[in-house]
Amino acid sequence: MDADVTRVSILGRDSIHCGFHLIPYIAHTVLTNLPSSTYVLITDTNVASFHLQAFEKAFIDAFDTAKTPEKPRFISKVIAPGETSKSREGKADIEDFLLLNGCVRDTVVLALGGGVIGDLSGFVAATFMRGVRFCQIPTTLLAMVDSAVGGKTAIDTPHGKNLIGAFWQPEYIFIDAAFLETLPQREFSNGMAEVVKTAAIWSHDEFTILESSAEQLFAAIQSPAPCPVGRTAADRTAAQTLLLRTISASINVKAHIVTIDERETGLRNLVNFGHSIGHAIEAVLTPAVLHGECVSVGMILEAELARSRGVCGQVVIGRLARCLKAYNLPISVTDPRIARVPAVQGLGVSRLLDIMRIDKKNSGSQKKIVLLKEIGKTYELKASVVPDDAIAKVLSDAVRVVPGTPAKNVRMATPGSKSISNRALVLAALGSGTCRLKNLLHSDDTAVMMNALQELKGASFEWEDAGETLVVHGGGGSLGVPAAGKELYLGNAGTAARFLTTVCALAAANPADASLPTNITGNARMKQRPIGPLVDSLRANGCAVEYRESTGSLPLAIPAGGLAGGKIRLAASVSSQYVSSILLCAPYAKAPIVLELVGEEEGKGVISQPYIDMTIAMMETFGVSVRRLSDEKTGRLLDVYEISRGTYKNPGTYVIESDASSATYPLAVAAITGTRCTVTGIGSASLQGDARFAVEVLGRMGCTVEQTAEETTVQGPPPYDAATGEGGLRALGEIDMETMTDAFLTASVLAAVACRPAKEGLGIEGAGKEYTSRILGIANQRVKECNRIRAMMDQLAKFGIKTTELDDGLEVHGQAAPTLKEGASIHCYDDHRVAMAFSVLATTVKGTVLEEKRCVEKTWPNWWDDLQNKIGIHVEGIELDKSHDGAAASTSKDVSTAPTAPADSDATVILIGMRGSGKSHIGELAARTLGRSFLDADAHFETLHGPVRAYVAEHGWPAFRAAETKILGDLLQTHAKGHVLSLGGGIVETPEARELLVAFGGAKAGGKVVHVVREVDEVVRYLGEETARPAYGEPVTDVWKRREPWFAQCAGFEFVNYTGVLGGAAAVQDEARREKELAGEVARFFGHVAGTSVNLAQNVAKKDTRSYFLSLTYPDITPALAHMEHLVEGVDALELRVDLLRAPKDLDKPVAPGTYIPPAAYVAEQLAALRRATSLPIVFTVRTVSQGGAFPDGAEKEAFELLELAVKNGVEYVDVEITFDQQRIKELATRAHRGHSQIVASFHDWSGSMKWSEALVKDKYKVASELSDIVKIVGKANELKDNFALFEFVSRVEAQPGAKPIIAINMGAEGQLSRVLNRTLTPVTHPLLPSKAAPGQLSFAQIQQALHLAGQLPARRFFLFGTPISQSPSPTLHNTGFATLGLPHQYDLLETSDVGEQIRATLASPDFGGASVTIPHKLDVMPLLDRLTPAAEAIGAVNTIIPTSEGASGARILVGDNTDWLGMRACILEKQPSLAAPAAALVIGAGGTARAAIYALQSLGAKRIYVHNRTAAKAQALVDAFPNARVEVVERLGAWPGDAPSVIISTVPASAGAAGLPETLFDKAVARGIVVDMAYKPAETPLLALARSVASQSWATVSGVEVLLAQGYEQFERWTGRKAPKGVVQRAVLEMYNASN
Repeated sequence: MDADVTRVSILGRDSIHCGFHLIPYIAHTVLTNLPSSTYVLITDTNVASFHLQAFEKAFIDAFDTAKTPEKPRFISKVIAPGETSKSREGKADIEDFLLLNGCVRDTVVLALGGGVIGDLSGFVAATFMRGVRFCQIPTTLLAMVDSAVGGKTAIDTPHGKNLIGAFWQPEYIFIDAAFLETLPQREFSNGMAEVVKTAAIWSHDEFTILESSAEQLFAAIQSPAPCPVGRTAADRTAAQTLLLRTISASINVKAHIVTIDERETGLRNLVNFGHSIGHAIEAVLTPAVLHGECVSVGMILEAELARSRGVCGQVVIGRLARCLKAYNLPISVTDPRIARVPAVQGLGVSRLLDIMRIDKKNSGSQKKIVLLKEIGKTYELKASVVPDDAIAKVLSDAVRVVPGTPAKNVRMATPGSKSISNRALVLAALGSGTCRLKNLLHSDDTAVMMNALQELKGASFEWEDAGETLVVHGGGGSLGVPAAGKELYLGNAGTAARFLTTVCALAAANPADASLPTNITGNARMKQRPIGPLVDSLRANGCAVEYRESTGSLPLAIPAGGLAGGKIRLAASVSSQYVSSILLCAPYAKAPIVLELVGEEEGKGVISQPYIDMTIAMMETFGVSVRRLSDEKTGRLLDVYEISRGTYKNPGTYVIESDASSATYPLAVAAITGTRCTVTGIGSASLQGDARFAVEVLGRMGCTVEQTAEETTVQGPPPYDAATGEGGLRALGEIDMETMTDAFLTASVLAAVACRPAKEGLGIEGAGKEYTSRILGIANQRVKECNRIRAMMDQLAKFGIKTTELDDGLEVHGQAAPTLKEGASIHCYDDHRVAMAFSVLATTVKGTVLEEKRCVEKTWPNWWDDLQNKIGIHVEGIELDKSHDGAAASTSKDVSTAPTAPADSDATVILIGMRGSGKSHIGELAARTLGRSFLDADAHFETLHGPVRAYVAEHGWPAFRAAETKILGDLLQTHAKGHVLSLGGGIVETPEARELLVAFGGAKAGGKVVHVVREVDEVVRYLGEETARPAYGEPVTDVWKRREPWFAQCAGFEFVNYTGVLGGAAAVQDEARREKELAGEVARFFGHVAGTSVNLAQNVAKKDTRSYFLSLTYPDITPALAHMEHLVEGVDALELRVDLLRAPKDLDKPVAPGTYIPPAAYVAEQLAALRRATSLPIVFTVRTVSQGGAFPDGAEKEAFELLELAVKNGVEYVDVEITFDQQRIKELATRAHRGHSQIVASFHDWSGSMKWSEALVKDKYKVASELSDIVKIVGKANELKDNFALFEFVSRVEAQPGAKPIIAINMGAEGQLSRVLNRTLTPVTHPLLPSKAAPGQLSFAQIQQALHLAGQLPARRFFLFGTPISQSPSPTLHNTGFATLGLPHQYDLLETSDVGEQIRATLASPDFGGASVTIPHKLDVMPLLDRLTPAAEAIGAVNTIIPTSEGASGARILVGDNTDWLGMRACILEKQPSLAAPAAALVIGAGGTARAAIYALQSLGAKRIYVHNRTAAKAQALVDAFPNARVEVVERLGAWPGDAPSVIISTVPASAGAAGLPETLFDKAVARGIVVDMAYKPAETPLLALARSVASQSWATVSGVEVLLAQGYEQFERWTGRKAPKGVVQRAVLEMYNASN
């Protein structure tokens, strides 16, 4: 029992004992100081497996040695792990256990586990026998430093976490740090979030220690010492000592706070720093994201909130962010670990604010948040009141700048220069001695650089002056290769990437593996940015740098060994950073270096000389001189530099200049608003070229500029006055900005509002150039964070500004600010310069929204705060309507009302695939479906370069591929949203193009790259006929084999252009039917994966609505396709049992059960064939043998290959067994959600031993819930009551907040009741299937009949109101449908001459299910209804009445609808699917049905609608009723004022329309048309007869009975929630119709 413990006092008692390997000590202390008859240890299964046996032994040994009159008992209760146990049921279970074991009031409860065990056990102790003693023995770091300390105990309820509980202080809290040795690293980081939080609010000294201790603390848990090492202080390792000190210091702070404020009335609120926002995030993302991870993000957001309130500075946030990242914690919801969680889509600002309403700290509606003032100190010693709009601005993705006049005489400093900060970090790290860097930029870029230098062991860092000064202890050029497998991730930090490439080459070889290189990488954009010239120079100097992916860009593998030195030639026309990279490292080469700079291309010189001069000047300050050579004869400076070997000598202090590029923004605000601004720290003595911006740019534009060595002041001219036409900025004329390229963006936005001519002698000659600014010398800006020149042109266009692109710049054609378009939403390309430049323009143009507001964190993290607090321009938080991300500002929402939607639904869709695969045709169909513009890249190429065949003949294939790749890069910049883009078949031939496609299809860009697949034989046939493109010069099959893996690499999705030949399916379908099926599948696939019309089963999301899927059990589904209309009757989805498929070639082969794997190609064919037969969602299932299927149990890799195929093919639901590897499932889910597919996580127990009340089911549910969108658990019923246990389990989990939909059924005959009661996607069978997918399966109709008998599906009565109606086919239509689906309803006629008491009584009847309404009641019935649909209001008539419930009370209301227009629309699209958005359409007639026809044509997007009627006045009245549609009267049929109609709808009786129908009605110029005659009888009306006689080849016809059926189907679905069984209904109705004709 000898143990050295650190005691911490709480509430006046030294009851917190901290140490190592304390189990014997705990037993002895408890037994000695807490005598009892019974000690009850409560833990969970996870912890028990590690520690229960040791505790049992320790207590039994202690009992044996204790001198007690009666030997006590030690018993344990082991429960299921996880939050689900922390419930009323979980508490009751423990209490029943205590009572069952005869526990009385002297019992001592020992809570061994994490926060769940501590909270639950503590609450049990607080209430059992009115309170018993208990001890906390936390096993997680989070519990040790947080939940175990303070006496809070609680359980969760369906309404929220910790809502029922008590304050109940433990007798002891034992902190055994040895428990952390079994803790996963992520859980350790989870707890470190609380440790960092505590130091941040309370102790600067502790925080400083944490900043530099991450590596040692991780080492303490990753390298455990054997027991009992560490139990006594004498044998404790340094790592153990640090770990124990860190834990006890954090506990000490909380214990101190709790002692002062036990019941959380004020001071104790401080420990909630990061929790107000963090808890809201956790409520959405739990359990996928841990508590500490959410709090980590919350701390940064709440610190930013404090910054926005003027309470703290950026230094505080920078230090906090770096410290959290050091402990592997996320600091943003964009962190990949969070971004890939499906629930992240729910992190809308409105939702987070709503969650934050319920917080114990709040005062009524006022939200309270702990505001950090500095590290170790809060703004108040309590949480502070913060308004919602301030919180919303921090949470929002975007901002809106409100135009206004800035404060008078603004005086401010900008952050430290990014360029100088990065150079200073490299110099000080390579130097010898200590250097104090002041005014260092606290940003993403510098954080990346510091982290990399530490990983290279090149320097150590610490902070002074509350983080204002960075102390760098230089390594004198000593660097080491990071550990194996460790990459240096540089994000999009271009400066760091270029500098570090050479720095890494200086590293000494790893002693353990001399061949180990340093690997550096970045984000998708960084992988596109060039670094080739630098790598070429390093290679030429003996450093064998390797490209790990695409040539010319990151990632790189850089070998150790240093620079050889000598002469180095470097192409420097793209980036001066290449030059600075070699210059900075040159003193450490093995020999002196002579660096010669050359233009990469003829006529191009060295770029950005001022930055090279800056580097040389800074090297001089650090003790190394660089000599630039000059021409001996002329004295002209050469681009040749000599650098001797040496070591940098660190100056004691180095003050970093303010950032000159950043200074351009506040100065530009003064210029554009006519106000005055002074920026300190930037003047004529600056090292930075951009310091010239004020004098050389703003001065030319009419500003008054004053510049000293250290300051710059700008007074803008008076703004433009529309009344007088005076004021405003001058155009620049022609200006070369090569020395200040980053400032060109600022100049461009000012040039946009330059409405006065350039100064005399500076203007551009030529007509219309008076207000033009021509900016040159900026070609390198195309390879920055984005193509900045193109970005400026595209975004300025949103304001109506015209621009012209030049080889090395652009022209901006200025106009007066009041004439600019308002409400622009600016896409910032994740580029800080773009965002800040357009924020300048936003100060004068109303409604401008800046998307991606956080991109400014690269150089000026607090720009939006400074714009408001220092400059005086109000900034609002805006939540974008993410379903149209980046579209016009009208899609942005104020944060109080903003909805959330998929973030990528407007992202461009790219089609790739072999030539001849059908990309162009499919692309056009997809564009029409998505409402996008279609662009064929090959056609675009020919616009720029002429015919492809001629280009290849003249320049060759390599030149064509290079030009094609350049066009792709440009299109991805200019057409990133709102397009469907078809690419040439060979685009994947070059690594550069493949890299662009992979990056565009990644999670960040959000684009959709789709591989269009067609049978190779069909492609060969097509290419044999096509002559416009050059021949391959090799067999097509060889080309396909080479490209196939590249297509797979680049495409996230795959569309199979099924021609009907695959899999032996009948190929004799007529072309029209194939085209209709193709158009339908294109609409489904692209609407689903793009997120515009996600094809999920609607009934799954509806409350109190049941959904079903049919399990297809065929080895080959193609023979069943002809019966599909019967098979799908009533169901919401189809399950494709992939494990039951058998390729035809394998049918006769003997295969042992559970060993067959269907070929992926065959599965794809089956899937494609099924898609052509139905648009229903598909559940893709690969069921293994152990889970009740036929797929081999050991073939997990092959199973996931098939599941990946499903995701790529846009399958709506993918069934994944939770027995598979969970990491694989998570990765699959991430990819699935990008295409809006959902994961069904399933578990099947066939043994019959699984009990729904046991912990096993809870465990399986918890795992499945974390991994999926829908949970599926299947057991086996042995007796009837097993179904009731299942029902109780489902009821309990469905009551939990955020519960996922669940499929829960029991197999076998005894389990059939569970299938009846299940609500979500119940698997059903059908008599036509060869076998049932599982024992006990029922058909859809059988389940409906059972529900009716059980009282769960009451019979409803439906009616037709009107007169005369005795011959109506509606009863036949609906009653046939009811009977087919097993529904207990009845449809009858109710013939009345008026809307009187009989109809009123029917509407009020409890069993009223709905009604059809015909003449003469379509208008008169409307006053009896509660609400009309928009269609019924627009048409002015009701033909359908739908009873529904509304509001929380579920009160019944009657809704009036009109389905006539839906029937017309459905028939048109059914017979001519390509006629969406017809150029012109005709409506004959002007009555009520004509109004429905116009509404239908509007929905189709008809551009012009003609109306013809015998009475012109009625036709004009109809036109007047639709003021927003382009409707016009035509007096004579066949004489059209514009395009001839391709859609004709007649709404007059057949006899009325017989006369005066000219043959010219059906224009021969119309390639495809359709005519609809709404006349019910006769079947062959004069109009239809005319169409068939004169235009049968090009015009399709639709009869009135067809429309009647179609609108009846719509009524049926609205009433029942089920699609009508069309085939059987149609046959019954036509049989009746034909008999009466």
